[in-house]
Amino acid sequence: MAPSIQPSLIKNKVKRQEVASKQKKAKGQQKLQTRLARAKQEAKDPAAKKVQYILCPKRREENVPRTLDNTREHDPAMLPTSKQSAAPSAVQLDELNTDLASDPFSQYFNFTDDPHAPPKVLITTSPKASRATYDFCDELVGVFPGAEYIRRKKGKGFEVGRIAGWAAGRGYKHMVIVNEDMKKPNAITLVHLPSGPTAYFRLTSVELTKQIYGHARATPHNPELVLNNFATSLGHAVGRMFQTLFPPLPEFQGRQVVTLHNQRDFLFFRRHRYAFRSPEKVALQEIGPRFTLKLRWLKRGLPEVRNFGASPDALEITTGTTEESTPPPAGEKVGPHDEDTEIDENAAADATPMTKKEPPKDNEYLWRWKPELETSRRTFFL
Repeated sequence: MAPSIQPSLIKNKVKRQEVASKQKKAKGQQKLQTRLARAKQEAKDPAAKKVQYILCPKRREENVPRTLDNTREHDPAMLPTSKQSAAPSAVQLDELNTDLASDPFSQYFNFTDDPHAPPKVLITTSPKASRATYDFCDELVGVFPGAEYIRRKKGKGFEVGRIAGWAAGRGYKHMVIVNEDMKKPNAITLVHLPSGPTAYFRLTSVELTKQIYGHARATPHNPELVLNNFATSLGHAVGRMFQTLFPPLPEFQGRQVVTLHNQRDFLFFRRHRYAFRSPEKVALQEIGPRFTLKLRWLKRGLPEVRNFGASPDALEITTGTTEESTPPPAGEKVGPHDEDTEIDENAAADATPMTKKEPPKDNEYLWRWKPELETSRRTFFL
């Protein structure tokens, strides 16, 4: 048998595709012939069929298909989990516990508040939203137990940072802003209150409850939450951020479950209800809505409001000569309208603490997606 040629070494594109397709077809034919020979042998000899039935689990373990998920590139930010072949060390576990205790969501997991009380969530839209965005916000109000929708007004003073500061002062724990483009919802900005972080997700594949055939009817019970396949430290932070949107203790009598499944950095959102057909069997009936999220950036703190409360720059006139200010005599007192007194009064006014929560003027990116980060198809970040 002639040695196989690696298609990646062929520079001609047409020839490379031709050789790759021939090798793929030959490999499939070889597998088919092996399966047909095994089936023919089992049909003639029942004992051989019994042996193959015993060896079937072992054969399945050995013949694991190679996918983009199980061949992903190694990421140093991968957290120690039970799926890893090597057991995590004590140092790794200590670092993980330290990070979890100091992250912005640690108060939620300390159960300082009532575990049955749902967190207050403020849902709003971008200015001049359309009917499709309002319908999607209505679905989100039904998904999160403590959600409340407030219509966003137009004009100055209703920036996202100002609204976040207003909501933080009134006991809200999260703020969800649904953005739209071409009269369709296309993005979600999730803000954790009162001190951040802020995450921006691209929104695709939106299907409302009425668009799902045979959907179940939702009830006001607190649902269970299933977070699947968040492997890195960034993915763990995103998962914990979504976990704080729901109360810690679900109401199992409602038989509702919300799933956020991460696959290749796409977050698939689904909501189902358990349907017990018999004491041994259970089925899932979808409630809706369904949509897909993809993280674009994660910022520290609340959304910024640029030039918030900033006064215009003072007019400066420079000449060729400079005059040095002479201090007043020792016995002379400074008048109440002198320049130094005004500066001191302004400094004292600035030093007084503000009770109102003000948005920051700039934010620091904790993570931001860029095309150059994806070095291959097997590079994932969550």
